[in-house]
Amino acid sequence: MLTTGIKGRETVLVTEANSAKSMGSGLLDVFATPAMTALMEMTAWKSVAPYLGEGAGTVGTRLDITHDAPTPLGMEVWCESELTEIDGRRLVFHVAVYDEKGKIGGGTHERFIIQNDKFQAKALKRGEKA
Repeated sequence: MLTTGIKGRETVLVTEANSAKSMGSGLLDVFATPAMTALMEMTAWKSVAPYLGEGAGTVGTRLDITHDAPTPLGMEVWCESELTEIDGRRLVFHVAVYDEKGKIGGGTHERFIIQNDKFQAKALKRGEKA
């Protein structure tokens, strides 16, 4: 059952592939903010996935975050999420990201529960109009 308090945790290694230089968010070999954002989203959606009905998923709709400290290549980073609010299909998570030296970022992330097939069909239809 989907309830507040559900927690998640995901870990990634900082590599060239998720560096600011490679992701186009800067020129340095540090963990990129877009990579941190993706880690936050992944942690949140994976934490609630087992509690959703057949064919249901979630999509990210809002992020309010800070990226407060740099992490060099070779270090592990992890995100911890907690579902703090359920309002119909809207889910709100507190997210925090850490490396071996301490907290590097955090904030809130909002997701909506969707039916995967309907959502994908809507996206495909939108593409036809382009």
